[in-house]
Amino acid sequence: MKRLLLSVLLLTAMHPASRAQDYGQALTVKLWDNVTAPHSNGIDTPETHAAPGRVGNVSTAELYIFPADTARQSGTAVVICPGGGYARLAMDHEGHHVARWLAANGITAAVLKYRMPNGHPEVPLEDAEQALRIMKGTEAGAGQHAAPRVGIIGFSAGGHLAAMTSTMAETKPDFAILFYPVITAVRAPAHGGTFKNLLGTGRNAASEARYSLENRVNDATPPTLLLLSDDDRSVPPVNSTCYYEALKRHGIEGSIHLYPTGGHGWGFRDSFSYKPQWQAAVLDWLERLQAKNEK
Repeated sequence: MKRLLLSVLLLTAMHPASRAQDYGQALTVKLWDNVTAPHSNGIDTPETHAAPGRVGNVSTAELYIFPADTARQSGTAVVICPGGGYARLAMDHEGHHVARWLAANGITAAVLKYRMPNGHPEVPLEDAEQALRIMKGTEAGAGQHAAPRVGIIGFSAGGHLAAMTSTMAETKPDFAILFYPVITAVRAPAHGGTFKNLLGTGRNAASEARYSLENRVNDATPPTLLLLSDDDRSVPPVNSTCYYEALKRHGIEGSIHLYPTGGHGWGFRDSFSYKPQWQAAVLDWLERLQAKNEK
């Protein structure tokens, strides 16, 4: 009886949200909340919106699906994980804006509003994994928008989540694109706030090493593209370079684009001088990857 009740709750949690805010998405899918998910993050107070496009205190996971332009459809989909230090989510310039651009270029994009860990690192990981299953069509929710190949894109702490899903999840993405990702807690200078929010009071040397994802790369890690700025003082380039080196040690296909300036958190902002370059790099890498897989 308990198992039957849980199944009903999970199916109910994944129905399209009836009053979803309109960001241009075709479909909004509620994954689950702290009651219906495998684990709770312990947050029982409302979401916060300190600024437009910034949402914090997230305890309900949702997926905003932007279908590919039918004239350019590639058969590829991505799950996008916005950043925010595992305290909040930058849903616009690291989420919906990116998704609309990808959809216009033939890639179905699903922006994941994942639950904040609040010291429970398993929580955002299980949200990302469920989002991948939904977009792959092995779980209900995406309908006709499910795709045979599904990658993951992450920005900053969302890049940590994307890399965590690439290395620690049972359901892995087919590829990963990491924008200025947080990777390591053990190489100075680390982004302490991200790991404080991820690990909470359980943070110690062992947990820091476990969630320093250069240590978790293995032969099953998918091909990965990394994009970042040389002058990023918030999340220094060592985060990306140590992950890239780990990919190479395991023979995993990787590419890294290091732009001279731009700092941290540029996402889809026009103020980033190298926006045309990163857009071209992403599309070129995806096209090459798809061509290789079709051989």
